[in-house]
Amino acid sequence: MRIFKSLAVIFLTLAFYSCDEDLSKDFKIQLENKSKTLSNSEILSGSVKALKDHEVNSIEIKLQDQVTPIQLSEKFTIDVSELKLGNHELQVTLEVNGETVKISEKIKILNSEKPKLYTYEIVNTYPHDILAYTQGLEFHGDTLYESTGQRGESTLRKVDYETGEVLKKVELDQFYFGEGLTILNDKIYQLTWQSQEGLVYDLESMELLNKFAYSESKEGWGLCNDGEQLYKSDGTDKIWMLDAESLEEVSFIQPTTNKAVLNQVNELEWVDGKIYANTYQKDGVVIINPKTGGVEGVVDFRGLRDKVKQHSRLDVLNGIAYHASSKRLFVTGKNWNQLFEVNLIEK
Repeated sequence: MRIFKSLAVIFLTLAFYSCDEDLSKDFKIQLENKSKTLSNSEILSGSVKALKDHEVNSIEIKLQDQVTPIQLSEKFTIDVSELKLGNHELQVTLEVNGETVKISEKIKILNSEKPKLYTYEIVNTYPHDILAYTQGLEFHGDTLYESTGQRGESTLRKVDYETGEVLKKVELDQFYFGEGLTILNDKIYQLTWQSQEGLVYDLESMELLNKFAYSESKEGWGLCNDGEQLYKSDGTDKIWMLDAESLEEVSFIQPTTNKAVLNQVNELEWVDGKIYANTYQKDGVVIINPKTGGVEGVVDFRGLRDKVKQHSRLDVLNGIAYHASSKRLFVTGKNWNQLFEVNLIEK
């Protein structure tokens, strides 16, 4: 009797393992150039190889939204020139012996062109509240709106940019650390840093209307909009696109040069179809293609911080505002006593 029980256990164990066999180990993605990094001027090519004999009914390759059906060992080619840059997964779905098998390979798509380099000239200088720990800056018409940070000191402000006078101010709850802001459809959207939620205000009254939760994004850093959707940075290598109605994160881009994927982009501003972004702790701004994430320009703002009042609370460059009707660009920093109107000059 014990022998029969032992045999039954063995058969059940074998059946269990055979049903749970990991077929993904029997297949391999073989890239033609053997490199997992390429530029968007190159073609991604390779094939799917079987390491063991299996009846493969179909194979489908997916990279971002581009889907390509192929046969086993057949060469595939993918034009990546119109795809988003950065780190992505090449996903392969196989139908094997009636089962669905998935394998993947991480690849990095870099920008084929080097970013243009810019310096600056100061056109005008305006007063700025030295106690404002600037996190977000944006014009609506001729009026400047500003978000400031630090727990217990965070505010939302309406400012006369020419005089520096704060026309109206809303103080945030003590536990909020204010971050980026943007204005769309007569509403002000303000991020908070680590509280996992953003705040929505009426533009005219600046009264709090509601709040919205973050989803996959880690924190709240910078915010801007293109008139249709919002763009949100979170300190990682991603800039998230948010639906203007639901405020859900629907997609993302990754700021990418010809050499690397960038992270810690901070305050964001929409300027003539591009995203201008501060890089945290750096005296520079990157100019980003919002469709691909390609970094098309880098602005060197070194020396600007030396022109403001030096004091113990002085902090980094952070604050970009674009006056769209006059096409003027303004920058400031955390606890700077001046707001600068600047022109960019290509090196």
